[in-house]
Amino acid sequence: GSSWDKCDFETNLCKALPEFNLDPGWIRRNGQSGMGPPYSDHNGNKSAYFLSLSSEMQSSSATLRTNVFLPTDEEHICQIRFHYWVSQMSGTLMVGLQKHSEDTVTNIWQFSGELRNQWNINNITINSTEKYEV
Repeated sequence: GSSWDKCDFETNLCKALPEFNLDPGWIRRNGQSGMGPPYSDHNGNKSAYFLSLSSEMQSSSATLRTNVFLPTDEEHICQIRFHYWVSQMSGTLMVGLQKHSEDTVTNIWQFSGELRNQWNINNITINSTEKYEV
C-alpha cells in the first residue's frame, strides 16, 4: 500500500517542508493577493493558497528544502508529485536530491521552459538507500 502525504498550504506549509521555515523570497499566498498571476491554484480556486516567489527575487535564487526522508527499499520508492507555474519572466525551476553522505545536491529534474504561464504537474520517483532531502 502506498501512503500519500498531501501538501496544500491551506493552513501552513505541510509535513514535507519544515514548519514555516521559508527561505527569503518565498511567500504563501493565493490568487486574490494582488501580486499578479497565477490568479488561482491548479484547480481554478482563487482563494486556495500556494507558494510563490516574490517579484524582488527575479535576479537571485531561493530554495525550498524538504524535511529528511527515510531510505527507500525495493517495495517503497518515493514519488513526489507537484504542481508548478513558471511565468514568462522567471528563470529555471530545479529539483535537487541531497543524500546524507554527500555534500552536493544532485539535480534530478529541471523545467525546460515550454508551457509557461499555466499550471503543470510533474511526478518524480526517488530511490535512495540512505536518508535524503529534496
